[in-house]
Amino acid sequence: MTVNDCVNDAAGRLVTAGFSPDEARRDASVLARHVLGWSLTEWAAGLREPAPPALSERLLTAVGRRARREPVAYITGVREFYGREFHVTPAVLIPRPETEGLVEQAIMAIAAGAARWPAPVVVDVGTGSGCVAITIALAHAHARVIATDVSAAALDVARLNAQRLGATVEFVETSLLPEVPATFDFIVSNPPYISTADRASLAPDVRDFEPEQALFADENGLAVIRALASAARARLTSGGFLLMEIGHGQAADVISELRAAGLDVGHIAPDLQGIDRVVVARQQPSGSSA
Repeated sequence: MTVNDCVNDAAGRLVTAGFSPDEARRDASVLARHVLGWSLTEWAAGLREPAPPALSERLLTAVGRRARREPVAYITGVREFYGREFHVTPAVLIPRPETEGLVEQAIMAIAAGAARWPAPVVVDVGTGSGCVAITIALAHAHARVIATDVSAAALDVARLNAQRLGATVEFVETSLLPEVPATFDFIVSNPPYISTADRASLAPDVRDFEPEQALFADENGLAVIRALASAARARLTSGGFLLMEIGHGQAADVISELRAAGLDVGHIAPDLQGIDRVVVARQQPSGSSA
């Protein structure tokens, strides 16, 4: 039996469990490569080679977990984000491509504000795996980057990722903003924004496995966004930025919440599917008119 034969068998089991053939083949291949510990180059070269003795049994164990809808990232323990590999556990939200757009907007805003803030203070609220804070810290080594989360377990994962990737980030266990420092130049967040009423409509991979407090918010998904907008208004420096990821169809409501909090809304950047995804708001600079 070749490696490819083992993958075909595993993919067939996933199809039987209700996965599409394409999804089954993709997931079986990722899990097989993880079990083997192979790079993509080794995978391409070794797919037709005889399967190592332990591959079939270990792969079927992993596929059994996937058949129960456990996310692949939790099975492998890793997820790529912004070109880097992040450690993930069920204590943290799995990093997604949409959040790379949030990071991109933050990196550009920090670069554009370099003259005003040569050593900016940046806080990532609800850091989870730390992917946002760490990526920003690696892109802007001159920035002081702080990451907060209410979950101690999530912060443990984030600290491990920062250590592995060589990023200097301060971690604080708290809701929203830490008490110190008093103000921030940039507040960045991928807050929970899915309405609790929409829980049943989510895929079981998400609903049954990812941390609820990182997904769901009351008040039609706006409760945390509203609280964060209010906190940002109180704690941003003059002209400072709030950048947030938001959900599909939330743009108008989020704009209203931000304006009600006294923040100026600059623009909303779409994701790769054209969905309004990242809102960029700003504290009105001192001395400007309303």
